[in-house]
Amino acid sequence: MSSTTSLPSITTPKAEAPAPAANSGATASKPKPCCVCKDEKALRDDCMLFSKEADPMVSCKPLIDQYKTCMKGFGFNI
Repeated sequence: MSSTTSLPSITTPKAEAPAPAANSGATASKPKPCCVCKDEKALRDDCMLFSKEADPMVSCKPLIDQYKTCMKGFGFNI
């Protein structure tokens, strides 16, 4: 004897599509600051962290300036 028992179905909510961002065209094409000038940033950070100088800002100034120039090229003023 086989009896068929109907189990209630569990429905999962459907994933909704993400709402489009309310950005203007200019900011949509601008990259995030974390995603640009990675090499320059790494060199600057290494210099600042591992400098033996009393004031790393002085010895690392060329790398800091290089990073700032790179960021300005992408429209970031730091």
